[in-house]
Amino acid sequence: MAATRAKKAPETAVKVEGRLVVTQVKSGIGTKPKHRGTLRALGLGRIGQSNDLPDRPEIRGMIARVPHLVTVSEEQPA
Repeated sequence: MAATRAKKAPETAVKVEGRLVVTQVKSGIGTKPKHRGTLRALGLGRIGQSNDLPDRPEIRGMIARVPHLVTVSEEQPA
């Protein structure tokens, strides 16, 4: 006899992530190439430029690499 498995119901609850507003406050000139690449990956290129990003571990890791060049403010999900 074949055993039947119970089917899982699809998850209807959507995980709501917060948002981070990352603003470049210092120039990437004279920094390491990896730091400049991280700024570009965050969507930043000039002083004063901001980008709204999802609050995920990957983004937090990029911000941790260049904390001296950016400021971060958190937006709560609506």
